[in-house]
Amino acid sequence: MKFGIFYEHQLPKSWADDGEFNMLQEALDQVVLADELGFDHAWEVEHHFLDEYSHSSAPEVLLAAAAARTSRIRLGHGIRQVIPQYNHPARTAEGIATLDLISDGRVDFGIGEGATRHEDICHSLQLFADEVLPEFKATEAERQQKKDDELAPFIDAALARKTWMAPLADDEIPVVRASVKKAQTSHSGAVTAG
Repeated sequence: MKFGIFYEHQLPKSWADDGEFNMLQEALDQVVLADELGFDHAWEVEHHFLDEYSHSSAPEVLLAAAAARTSRIRLGHGIRQVIPQYNHPARTAEGIATLDLISDGRVDFGIGEGATRHEDICHSLQLFADEVLPEFKATEAERQQKKDDELAPFIDAALARKTWMAPLADDEIPVVRASVKKAQTSHSGAVTAG
């Protein structure tokens, strides 16, 4: 079982001048504490135009700040809006990749249905599939070949250090015979099971 924390950043009215500042600072402090206590995930939503319900319109900024302050907790976009009016899918992919590098591979990414008609998941998925996935898939073989080429010297070196057993001569290979009949002894002296 894994445990995590999840942020939408509710902030009820009436708003103090430093209300959002304090809310975000407290969230970052909580992520740091969760990291120290061994929690597995910290998730941050993205919503727009949802006063009081969610003051989380730029989760990538909070997640980058959390990445700089933590060392092992996984950081998740749960969910990221990929609607063109908010975030172009290619920019989303670039932002996720950069955050993953900054955090040393600790990013989880999810897209999903928003809370309002402005956050339409079907449009988001279609746009992501049309504009990001084809380029990613088109370069998949090239990326795999590059990875194979980069690993080849290390694999060759590991295989060179391995002790190999000399092949057995034909007469050294053990032969076992099996039968569905009662146990028998063949003329060669080998016992077969029945």
